[in-house]
Amino acid sequence: MSETETALPGRRGQAARNNIVILDAARHVFLGDPKAPISQVAERAGVGISALYRRYPSKEALLRHICHDGLMLYIGEAELAAEEPDGWAALTGFLARIVELDVHSLTVHLAGTFTPTPEMGRDARRAGELTTHLVERARETGRLRPDAVAEDIGMILECCAAIRVDDPERTSQLRHRYLALLIEGLAAKGPDLPGPPPRPGEMNGRWRPA
Repeated sequence: MSETETALPGRRGQAARNNIVILDAARHVFLGDPKAPISQVAERAGVGISALYRRYPSKEALLRHICHDGLMLYIGEAELAAEEPDGWAALTGFLARIVELDVHSLTVHLAGTFTPTPEMGRDARRAGELTTHLVERARETGRLRPDAVAEDIGMILECCAAIRVDDPERTSQLRHRYLALLIEGLAAKGPDLPGPPPRPGEMNGRWRPA
């Protein structure tokens, strides 16, 4: 939602602001309990259930929307990282920003709860291409271990997203602590890793509804 949309006067502006509140509430509710009813989102957002359903006709539509938002945020950060001239700094800075933005909590908690759209599939492929490019550029610097692959990046981010305590500030501290340890594992000086890396598409099956 752009600043222009939220600054609109009258009903359109109020609707845009309500949408932001609804999406924030949905992220909070469903990260806490993916099985929570959509009425809990309306209650937390302070809007009537009819106002919520006017925008999102079902819980699945709402879940799909917030996850697609997270995917687009990932793409935006990856495109920004591509502008960094140092390949290693581009990759590590990207990881730090994604962890700070908490993008992958949605992946960890909401996988399999909705049917992805073809547009989401296209954007997911774009995200994969951007991640591969970041990994290749980092490898060219000689600072990334040669056996690291793009699929490792997603798993590192999911590991960080799995860290959650009651205090949001402490959650952020712990996530960045373990991200630093995981980045050390990506460095070229590390020993050989046990087992093969994830295969392309190996983890995608989690997005299929049960």
